[in-house]
Amino acid sequence: MCIAHKPAFEQVYEEFFMPNRICFVELPALATAPAKSFYAEAFGFSMTDFGPTYACTMTGDVDLGLQADAAEAPRAPLPVIQVDSLEHCEAFVRLAGGTITRAAFGFPGGRRFHFRDPAGNELAAMQADSP
Repeated sequence: MCIAHKPAFEQVYEEFFMPNRICFVELPALATAPAKSFYAEAFGFSMTDFGPTYACTMTGDVDLGLQADAAEAPRAPLPVIQVDSLEHCEAFVRLAGGTITRAAFGFPGGRRFHFRDPAGNELAAMQADSP
């Protein structure tokens, strides 16, 4: 398809972004210790603790996080999409009909925001800290 025939947001999108990918899935957990044990025994996953209520794999590929803080835990698995620019991504999510459910916030390694797609699925977009 000729770029002149693409919707305006697709033309702008191609100028700003790398190919985005799911880089992380965060799961709710009642406690990290039993969940970490399960994933270690069942799949050989090694997890790093980030405080008493959060742990995750650190493979650098698609990683798995366990959130045991009830106030922070997602209701369902939360796919996280890695992007180059959090601000541009938020604008594109809104233009495409998504709803921001949690404003951008920092975490060890980057920043992210949460959103719902038009079908009601909650996801997050994250931008890694610059090396």
